[in-house]
Amino acid sequence: MSRVYVRSEPMPEDAPTPFPTAVLFGGTGFIGSHFASYLLEHRLADRVVLVDIRPPTSELDRRMSFVEADVRRELPVSITAQPPSLIANLAAVHREPGHEAREYFETNVLGAENVCQYAAAIACDTMIFTSSISVYGPTEHEKDETSLPVPTTPYGGSKLVAERVHASWQQAAPDRRRLLTVRPGVVFGPGEGGNVTRLVRAVSGGYFVFCGNHHVRKAGGYVKELCHAIAWGLGALDTPEQSNLLFNFTFDPTPRLDEFVAAVADVAQVRRPVLSVPYPSILAASYFAHAASRLLGIQQPLHPLRARKLVLSNHISSRVLRERGYVRAYSLASALRDWKNSLPADWPVKRRR
Repeated sequence: MSRVYVRSEPMPEDAPTPFPTAVLFGGTGFIGSHFASYLLEHRLADRVVLVDIRPPTSELDRRMSFVEADVRRELPVSITAQPPSLIANLAAVHREPGHEAREYFETNVLGAENVCQYAAAIACDTMIFTSSISVYGPTEHEKDETSLPVPTTPYGGSKLVAERVHASWQQAAPDRRRLLTVRPGVVFGPGEGGNVTRLVRAVSGGYFVFCGNHHVRKAGGYVKELCHAIAWGLGALDTPEQSNLLFNFTFDPTPRLDEFVAAVADVAQVRRPVLSVPYPSILAASYFAHAASRLLGIQQPLHPLRARKLVLSNHISSRVLRERGYVRAYSLASALRDWKNSLPADWPVKRRR
């Protein structure tokens, strides 16, 4: 296996790419699209194949291709003409709320089994699996990679089972298989369209409010940093004594919600104060809005599960990255600035008064 280089260690121009062909399951999603570009831009792969149930929403680089496939079904060995030297399993059902409990297991566990069967069939020896900090469950006290996982949701439970599936694949041939497992917190950045995008819009629009949750900690990180950390992890596997590695991916230390809000406000140049309302009022409103939306058959973002998440901490530490000397490329502030510069459309224009 060729040596894997990351940003602090530029690859020589004449060096071969470590992975001639990389296959990314879930490749047209938010993380997948960023990681595919990262592999090509940093010359870690010559060609990237995006495998997903949905086609890409933008034009692909000439070195990328798309294959429509569902990880819940048996995967054909003919996905690529030449067997890939790197597989990343990024496919997941993850939004909570939004799915029945069984749907998380159908995609996340059956998908893991099918991807691992495919990897074994084509004799690929290096795999990346993106799990989640949801395997720990919500926690006010700091947890790290040595902490006992105690998932409290179908999503977290399904991801923990999927980790075991990938571990079984690696342990079946530990002398020739490498497995990198990453447990990210909430990942944000250009094109995310999720919770952090909603936070950015709420703070920028002046309608974000605290509900007694100023000091709640929310583990997460920037999508470009995640790509960098994965590349670092692949480099760590490029040694005879290291065949598997698991790490949490979050800012370190885990930022509080008020720190997140302050950083967003600074980048968005919002100077107005943020108000606070009692949490019981928000929770009651979420039940009313959810009932009304179901009655009227409409979708709206206020849901009791999201309301309860507002006051629950995900205090997760990236202990492995810290202790092994990983050098971060972005702080919270610089990540938000880079996001705004990369895709201004995600950031509402500040209204002039």
